[in-house]
Amino acid sequence: MTDPAPPSGTWLKVSLLALFVAGIVAFVALGGPEYLSLESLQRHRDTLLSFTEAHYAAAIAIAFLAYVAAVAFSLPGALVLSLAMGFIFGRWVGTVVVVLAATLGATILFLAARYIFADAARKRLGAIGERINEGFTENAFSYLLFLRLVPAFPFFLVNLAPAFTSIPVRTFVLATLVGIIPGSFVFANLGETLGRIDSLQGLVSWPTLGAFALLGVLALVPIAVKKMRSGPARKT
Repeated sequence: MTDPAPPSGTWLKVSLLALFVAGIVAFVALGGPEYLSLESLQRHRDTLLSFTEAHYAAAIAIAFLAYVAAVAFSLPGALVLSLAMGFIFGRWVGTVVVVLAATLGATILFLAARYIFADAARKRLGAIGERINEGFTENAFSYLLFLRLVPAFPFFLVNLAPAFTSIPVRTFVLATLVGIIPGSFVFANLGETLGRIDSLQGLVSWPTLGAFALLGVLALVPIAVKKMRSGPARKT
C-alpha cells in the first residue's frame, strides 16, 4: 500500500496545471493567434529581418525561447514558427533552432504531464494500462520514432501520450530529436521562400508526406524483426 501524496506535492501539481492553463489563456487574450499567422509573419518580415541583422544572437535566443514556449504550452502556430525560423535564419540554422527548441519544449510538456497525471491514469486503467505500458515501453524508441515521422499524428498528442508510460526520458528525448529532423528541415526550407507562400493549406506535397510515412514504417522494422526472431523461439 502506497502512502498518499503529501500536500506539498499536490499543490505543486495544481500549480503546474494552473500555470499551463494560464499560459494558454494569456496567449489567446493577448492576441497570440493573430501574431502566429502567415499573414502577420509576411507583414512584419522586414522588421524581423532588420532586427536579426542587427542583433543576430539575441534574435536566435528570442526565437528559441518562443518556440520552446509554444511547444511546452501546446499553442497553435508551430508551423508558422517553423517557417519563420527558416525565413529569418535560413534553412540550416533554422532547422537546428526548430529541432532543439521543439525537443526541449516537448520534453518539458512530457515531464509535466508525467508528474501531474501519470500515476492517477495508470491506477485508473489497471491491468489493461499495464499491458499497454509494457508493450509500448519495450519498443519505445521505434514506436515514438514512428509517431514523430508520420505527420498524421498531432505533435502535442505525441508529447503527452508517452507520459503515461514508463518510457525513459532519454529515449523520449532521443526519438523526438531524431524524428522531427526531416519535417523541421522541410518547413525551414519552405520558410526561405516565404514570399511565394500564399496559404498554409497544401504546403507540403503528397510525395513528401508519403516519404515521411515510409520513414515511419521503416522505424517499425526493428520491432517486426524482433517478433519474427522470437516467434520460433516460443514454439520450441
